[in-house]
Amino acid sequence: MTDTADATGTDLTTDTTLAEIVRRHPGSPRILEAHALDYCGGGRRSLAEAAGAAGIDPAVVLDDLAATEPEPVPDWDGLGPAELADHIEGTHHAYLHAELGRLSALAAKVAGVHGDRHPELHEVARLYEALRADLEPHLLKEERVLFPMIRELAVADAPPSFHCGSLRNPISVMMGEHDTAGDLLERLRAATGGYATPADGCASYQALYEGLAQVEADTHLHVHKENNVLFPAVVALEDRLAAAG
Repeated sequence: MTDTADATGTDLTTDTTLAEIVRRHPGSPRILEAHALDYCGGGRRSLAEAAGAAGIDPAVVLDDLAATEPEPVPDWDGLGPAELADHIEGTHHAYLHAELGRLSALAAKVAGVHGDRHPELHEVARLYEALRADLEPHLLKEERVLFPMIRELAVADAPPSFHCGSLRNPISVMMGEHDTAGDLLERLRAATGGYATPADGCASYQALYEGLAQVEADTHLHVHKENNVLFPAVVALEDRLAAAG
């Protein structure tokens, strides 16, 4: 077993899950992104499992993690379910609400100008619109349905009577939609060649690819916080209230 120490001095090994690496090593998302390791939808896999599936030596990933500069513990670490839902909505949802429309217009503009020389841009624009069509209603369902129920659960003395029954049910739906978004992001990365602007690309072309890369990184962290932190905490809280009743 190979191990190292992260920026906080906590040992990481090849048996550590990707989700736990992100929680314990604040600088790890960009390292895992660089190695194309899925820490949001695939966060329950160990580093050894994920790296093996990707054909990567996990020891190289551990070395890269050990070489990163120390970063402070993120401000969302340790929040309760209601507070974490507030954080996600105020941070990631707010970012997507502001960015998704802007990138739609930019993708259409760049495809219109450069699409003859770079026909892949039409596929990029199509994939991006599919991603937007998946994310926007997803955000609203969380804001109007799931997150209010999480806040109600957080202050309850007994399990509330929700129309959906257990919160496991809407959580399962949200996680399925996360998988769809993850697949679209993976296809966008492939279609853009890793968001590499070609030599003849203009400033708008570069701005589009930089924006898409940022959406990918932000959405991966967003999904990690929900799949691997918020949702397990909500299920555990629901179970404790049921047991106490």
